[in-house]
Amino acid sequence: MPCEVTRTTLPGMTHLPPPAEELRLLDAELRQLDARRAQLLTRRAWLVSTLRRAQQPLPVAWSPTAPPRPETAAPSVQNVLLVLGGVLLTLAAAVFTLVSWGHMGITGRALVLGAVTLAALAGPMLLLKRGLRSTAESVAGLGLALTVLDAYALHEAALTGTDGTGYAAAASAVLAVIWSAYGLLPATAALRLPLPSALAGAQFPLLLWALAADAGPYLITAALLVTAGLDTVVALRVATGSVRIAAVVGAYGMGGWGVLAAGWLSLTADGPGAAARAGGLLLLAAVIALGASWRGPGTRHSLGLAIASGLLTVGAFGGVARSGLPSEWAVPAHLAFGVALLAAMTAGRLPEAIRHGFAWASGVVQALALLWTLPVVTVVLLGPAGWVGRVWSGAPSDARTAVAVEAPWPPDSVTAPVVLVAVAAVLALAIRTGPWRARARLGALGLLWATVLMLPAVLGIPYVAGMAVLGVMTAAALYVRKEAVPAARLTALVLALVTSVSLALTALASQTATLVVLSVLVGLFAAASWQASVTPVTAPAALGYAAALASATGAAMDWPPAPTALLVLAVPVAAALLAARLGEHRATVPVECVGAATGLLAVGLAVTDPPLLALVLALCGVIAAGTALRPGRRPVGYAATALFVLAAWVRLAAWDIGTPEAYTLPVTVPALLVGALRRRRDPRASSWTAYGPGLAATLLPSLVTAWADPHWTRPLLLGTAALLVTLLGARHHLQAPLVLGGSVLALVTLHELAPYVVQVTGALPRWAPPALAGLLLLALGATYEQRIRDVRRVRDVLGRMN
Repeated sequence: MPCEVTRTTLPGMTHLPPPAEELRLLDAELRQLDARRAQLLTRRAWLVSTLRRAQQPLPVAWSPTAPPRPETAAPSVQNVLLVLGGVLLTLAAAVFTLVSWGHMGITGRALVLGAVTLAALAGPMLLLKRGLRSTAESVAGLGLALTVLDAYALHEAALTGTDGTGYAAAASAVLAVIWSAYGLLPATAALRLPLPSALAGAQFPLLLWALAADAGPYLITAALLVTAGLDTVVALRVATGSVRIAAVVGAYGMGGWGVLAAGWLSLTADGPGAAARAGGLLLLAAVIALGASWRGPGTRHSLGLAIASGLLTVGAFGGVARSGLPSEWAVPAHLAFGVALLAAMTAGRLPEAIRHGFAWASGVVQALALLWTLPVVTVVLLGPAGWVGRVWSGAPSDARTAVAVEAPWPPDSVTAPVVLVAVAAVLALAIRTGPWRARARLGALGLLWATVLMLPAVLGIPYVAGMAVLGVMTAAALYVRKEAVPAARLTALVLALVTSVSLALTALASQTATLVVLSVLVGLFAAASWQASVTPVTAPAALGYAAALASATGAAMDWPPAPTALLVLAVPVAAALLAARLGEHRATVPVECVGAATGLLAVGLAVTDPPLLALVLALCGVIAAGTALRPGRRPVGYAATALFVLAAWVRLAAWDIGTPEAYTLPVTVPALLVGALRRRRDPRASSWTAYGPGLAATLLPSLVTAWADPHWTRPLLLGTAALLVTLLGARHHLQAPLVLGGSVLALVTLHELAPYVVQVTGALPRWAPPALAGLLLLALGATYEQRIRDVRRVRDVLGRMN
């Protein structure tokens, strides 16, 4: 700065550029820098992603020089080749032994087989030293197969006189020992094949020895079970995986066959001695399963074995008891032993899995026992339905005859109540705590109810006494409804309904019994309906039995079905009054449904008498109209209208009136009145909604009849009525009367003028109709646009009408 410029002159100097312009330039430069920074960051991100992709290997499909992917791994190929080679060598040795054996002497035979077998058994030792384990396994398999051929060759060459089965038993035992020793040698201990093969061979000696000794089925079964027990010991003691798997397979296979055989022997035992021997075999199987469950490694596996052990124990003792008891006590005997299994749950020394398994086994036995009683319960419950086809045919002698109407009485069912009581006692006493306590008590209640239900039939007590028992059961079940538990209340109601139905069906055998029983049931369920919690069930039931009582009363007085319908109508009346009193209660809808169903029953009874049917329909209409007066039941008014119309039609049909207007006018007049009232309340209501149904109900059927009527009276009256309807529609600008009346008037006119049109058409020359048609087309074409405007104007006028 020049020295001549003083400090006082600095504030007055002008900036170049001015501050505002410089600020604008700075902002512009900063915006450019931001844009450049964003561009550089985007470029950097792209470069980073490109470098990352470049570091990853390209997919095989993108690389033109990538080698083809192998479809099979090298170890798999190796195993296939080794197994195939071993199989081929074994087959070759078998063919040599069976076919070419006779061409060589004793020395040659011995040298060939011995050399080949020793070479096959020694080869794996050398292969294992070189690390060729898979090859060693294949060669070892060949060697084991050759030992089997050696045993066969020895029998054919030197021991042909010995028994084949006995020799096979001894040979299988010797081979099992040899293979075990071979697999336990230090040089061959790494092989997996010899020890499982030895265990497989050990499955046959006991069975074959029993067969060779002509032992009975009991010894053969014992041989199977002992073999399964030895397999179980091996499976529990040996840690080698392949040996354990082979032992488990053998134990289940031989044990399964043994259990099936022992079970069959127990079922077919013809005396206590045979049953005891079969029971001993089943106990042996149970002990094997129990031991495996005790020492088993898995919880689920142990649980399943414990269940099997418990079931086998029950089968063993039950089979012995069955042989000395009457046939009807066989199931209770098995049930007793099944219940005794529950005592094992209190034994503290038993593992948890075994205790639970015994509990499950006991439950299975009890369930099977209940299944055995199911035919008896079914006959007792559903058997009385056979009286529907034999109503009032005569009271039976006893309660068993009363239930066994169409179905035969199940044999050996005397002890069925004992089974039900025993299972009920178990449910009530065994389960004392926990969430299942309440369910167990309900189950016990149901079983006791089934017991009492079947006792009259089982004991064969008199018919009246049996019905008295059912009535007391129904009353008792209704009394249990006061129980606070909802599940118990529901169960009691269901039992009461089922028992009452069975009682009502049983009473159909006698007229007096039917009337008395139905009266008692109506009183019981009506009295129970005073408790609000059960009214939705008991009130409809009372109405249903009341309808049945009304029908039975009419039949008892020798009334035809039609007059009986008037008695049945008392039930819909009572249902409507009760529903009005209940209001918004839960029982209202069920009561109304039962009332509607009984009304349909009354209509069905009166179908054969048209005058009485008209009366019944009219009374049903009155009931429906009274129901429609209640708030929320307005739509029932439509049903009332339909019933009144049906009643009028039936009455007219009973008077042999065939004029359709007599049927349609009773519909048209009320419908038009209702439409007029609706239009007065709601002037915006459409005329089609207000007057359309009423007018169509008379005009359309009359039009159809008029077209087939050869006289002139009906068309004249219909045309006059249609003209009046059309004029009223035009006067009040109502679309429905105008369209319906005008259409009917036009059709009636066409019907009346049709003969004259036909006469005129016949008098004209043949060229006249085409000429007239051509003129008509020309006239229409000439005035097409004017006619379109007229049609649009008429459409607008009709659209403005309501």
